[in-house]
Amino acid sequence: MKKVLILSGSPRKNGNSDILCDEFLKGAKEAGNEVTKIRVCEKKVAPCLGCDACTKGECVQKDDMAEILQNMIDADVIVLSSPVYFYSMNAQLKAVIDRTVARWTEITNKEFYYIMTAGENEPNTMNGTLGCMRGFLDCCEGSVEKGYISGGGVNDKGDVKDTDYMRQAYEMGKGI
Repeated sequence: MKKVLILSGSPRKNGNSDILCDEFLKGAKEAGNEVTKIRVCEKKVAPCLGCDACTKGECVQKDDMAEILQNMIDADVIVLSSPVYFYSMNAQLKAVIDRTVARWTEITNKEFYYIMTAGENEPNTMNGTLGCMRGFLDCCEGSVEKGYISGGGVNDKGDVKDTDYMRQAYEMGKGI
């Protein structure tokens, strides 16, 4: 059994990337894993101030990030999920990644999965988002990318329901 943390960056409850997170969750639970899903937009996470106060042990901002960060450190598997906005991840998930700076060296030896959705379905649509996610993984010593879903062509809320992306998300979770 592994501890799985899903960070759903979608600001839309039951939006396309959030729906795929739920499918991943269903598969991971059926495989016997302990799964926690955090909807980032439901948490208060301020952007990093760049003040370097965290180098002395903890962030000066008192919000929900300390809890999220502890969950990231404790997890064996981390799923980063974001809708694609202007060819990159959305601000909610990026704020979480930036705020890991307080303890990022403790996010080690993780398995990472990525879920991305976009209205556009062109070959390069996901490149910026995937690059940001991989950039974060590169900073997490001993961590490895295990898979990703590029859900293109799903713009309106719920569009993803009648696509193969649903099966992919479930199977990816089940494969943990």
